[in-house]
Amino acid sequence: MSYANVEMKIVQWAEARKIIQNSTAEAQLLKAVSEMGELADATIKHDEDAIIDAVGDVMVCLVNYCAIKDISIVNCMEVAYDQIKNRKGKLMPNGVFVKE
Repeated sequence: MSYANVEMKIVQWAEARKIIQNSTAEAQLLKAVSEMGELADATIKHDEDAIIDAVGDVMVCLVNYCAIKDISIVNCMEVAYDQIKNRKGKLMPNGVFVKE
């Protein structure tokens, strides 16, 4: 299934539950941040099932955020990719990104 298809299904799910209509971008952003905390916790614990669940929850919140703002998360990813696609360099073992 494509990102766009999953995005559409999430928006339809959220609309059916009145999340898009009755929530705010700010509320969905805060929920995404909360879910990021759960992702961090799952990562620290090396809990793969919880990691998968938390990543999905973060993405659902971001899709809802975008739907409320009337923008496509797929478009956001395309814009981000267009900005990074020609960057050259690599991440060193010490965590520093060295540009070419």
